[in-house]
Amino acid sequence: MAIKSLRILLRLTFPGKTIRLWDGAGPVIDGNGDVWSGCTIGDGLDTIESAINGEASSLTLGLSGVDSRITELAYTDLVAGNVIGSRVEILIQPCDEFDQPDGDPEVRFTGTIDNMPIEDVVAEDGVVSTIAIEVVNRFDLRTLTSGASLSDIDQKARSAQLNPGGNPDRFAERIPLLQDHTLHWPVVT
Repeated sequence: MAIKSLRILLRLTFPGKTIRLWDGAGPVIDGNGDVWSGCTIGDGLDTIESAINGEASSLTLGLSGVDSRITELAYTDLVAGNVIGSRVEILIQPCDEFDQPDGDPEVRFTGTIDNMPIEDVVAEDGVVSTIAIEVVNRFDLRTLTSGASLSDIDQKARSAQLNPGGNPDRFAERIPLLQDHTLHWPVVT
């Protein structure tokens, strides 16, 4: 089957429960029997695209129209102090010409929640909650203050903190070798 459309899926793994959302209306059931609730990711598609393409190390997702049960669970975990550091995955689900899932969704971005402010607005038909999820990934930890140098030891410690079960980040491994090294530019032969 040919891919005719894509769904943006968002999986939030809180200590109390895994929340599954998709950018659309109504619930959707995947091939595993998991229910994905519909919501609106406001101005998030450009931000998601930048994060997926590796152009952004962090992103902010504004979610509105989220089911009140999900908002209450997110608020309960936020108040309990369990939200910061929770895992966030953005997945892409290919769909066929009938807008039905075609294959398994692919994880395109993984990060952790850095902050999650929730805003409630009282409207005529009830309370409308908007959740802003600020997400960072492992490359966000490579930022430096002005004038600082990147240390291999510090970078491996940062990667161990963010991804305890993963391989150490070897990005800065060769920096000590360049300490007293002179580079001549351009190379004239």
